[in-house]
Amino acid sequence: MNRKSLLVILSFCLLLSYTGSDLNGKEPKRNKKPVNIIFFIGDGMGPAEVSAAMAVSDNTFVIQSWPFSGFSKTSSSDNYVTDSAAAGTAMACGVKTKNGMIGTSPDSTAVESIMEIAKRNGLSTGLVSTSAITHATPASFVAHNTGRGNYEDIAEDFLKGTIDVFIGGGSDHFNKRKDGEDLTRKLESQGYEVVYTITGMQGSKSPKLAGLLAPEHMDRANDTRKGMLEQMTEKAIEVLKKNKKGFILMVEGSQIDFAGHAKNIEWLVSEVIDMDNAVAKAYEFAKKDGNTLVVVTADHETGGLTLPGGNLKNRTVVANFGSTGHTATMVPIFSYGPGAANFSGIHENTFFFNEFVNLLQLNK
Repeated sequence: MNRKSLLVILSFCLLLSYTGSDLNGKEPKRNKKPVNIIFFIGDGMGPAEVSAAMAVSDNTFVIQSWPFSGFSKTSSSDNYVTDSAAAGTAMACGVKTKNGMIGTSPDSTAVESIMEIAKRNGLSTGLVSTSAITHATPASFVAHNTGRGNYEDIAEDFLKGTIDVFIGGGSDHFNKRKDGEDLTRKLESQGYEVVYTITGMQGSKSPKLAGLLAPEHMDRANDTRKGMLEQMTEKAIEVLKKNKKGFILMVEGSQIDFAGHAKNIEWLVSEVIDMDNAVAKAYEFAKKDGNTLVVVTADHETGGLTLPGGNLKNRTVVANFGSTGHTATMVPIFSYGPGAANFSGIHENTFFFNEFVNLLQLNK
């Protein structure tokens, strides 16, 4: 090889090392910081749950086109098999705690959540859930309580103003309480518009919205709730995106877990598909916006689901549930947008909190 040829090859290698995959000299998207984060948690959604729903669905799952995926380990501080309270706390607060605890360390000390930190840094915040909004996963982002079942106490934590938009079930924990208090009146005095129906939610123009759409948990996705989660997600984005400093939104597909406990494969796949439809709305926004990171994961797997058979032409699966409870199986992570590459690989569930703080450049 002559000297001229060698110089050409070396020059080309230097060009590649400088530009990465982008030969136009622009910064690769994986190094860009997001302004907004939309975080989906499919409660109880392990790899088999995703596989079953993809096989049964007549739509192409949005997450199949995303460039990055990984896994999360789910154990709590005191158990290899976590519950939603400990897993939610790990993701929301970056701390492993005991099963049953919400927003506290194992010694019962309150620990700050990503929502509290984001709010203090001027970002807008939102929670969406198909369970009661006071249930373990959403509660982990706003409350501090040693008992996940203390729903009325957890409801009081929503009066702290940490969350600008929250939509889900659980109205009874706010206005049909044992202490006789009506927390919805207090929310209204703080500037929240409190609504009780999807129509009321969609018509709201308020920058602070409390959507309490069911007395306890919402109905099933394959029943009267069909399509509501995507509407709830759209509305939350519509309100939160008005803050130019950015926002963080957590959306929970809660009832994948309920269906796993019940060993009901039809209900389960309908819930996974329902959440994917909501993810599609977030993905649509993120593509247009260009500054939004979307992350989809789970808190744990429920039901010990395996798929020993099925028929892709008929869109059917043979389901085998090994348990009526949670399992320690690693759960999937799918990510799109600025910072998405950071979520590939295998991580502890506390990783989400730390990565969100770093990506949004928040001051703790």
